[in-house]
Amino acid sequence: MSTDTLAAPAGWNPIAREIIDRWWLLALRGVASSLLGIAAFVVPGITLLVLVILFGAYLLIDGVLAIVAGAMGRSWLLVLEGAAGVIAGLLTLVWPGITAVVLLILTAAWAIVTGVAELVAAYRLRRIVRNEWLLILLGVASIMFGIALVIRPGAGLLALVYLIGAYCLLFGVLLVALALRLRSISTRGGVLPT
Repeated sequence: MSTDTLAAPAGWNPIAREIIDRWWLLALRGVASSLLGIAAFVVPGITLLVLVILFGAYLLIDGVLAIVAGAMGRSWLLVLEGAAGVIAGLLTLVWPGITAVVLLILTAAWAIVTGVAELVAAYRLRRIVRNEWLLILLGVASIMFGIALVIRPGAGLLALVYLIGAYCLLFGVLLVALALRLRSISTRGGVLPT
């Protein structure tokens, strides 16, 4: 097994180093997402108002953490993703009586913007973090989730709760896995596995 250092590959930049060193912010986002996903399955009969408040709080927290990570890593894509989350979260919390269709549109737009940002980040990090399929999978899952919400807006509340729960759980687990992978790179001093 041979190894390469992060400083060696073409296209290396200090922004990637900052993202790798701040792996714990991704882990926090993943844990928050997973907790929301678990709550949706444990208490599926929650009302739309509670769902709106929980999801709005999650979007706000996730957005703030993404903005912090983006600012620390000087990544405008992560800041953009975070800003979309903060805006969607604030709108959801300011108007908790929002209809299911509007919630679906907000959630779908947020998921699609997040997915595109993750795919762009995966493309940019491809030379620095080899085989980074987790970030690509996160982006694809986010886009598919957003499209599913647009295609089936009339789905029942229980289906919406389970759909959001499944997405949040998958997103959270994948984000924690990505964070742990970045942590292992960080703790090895930037040595990449081959």
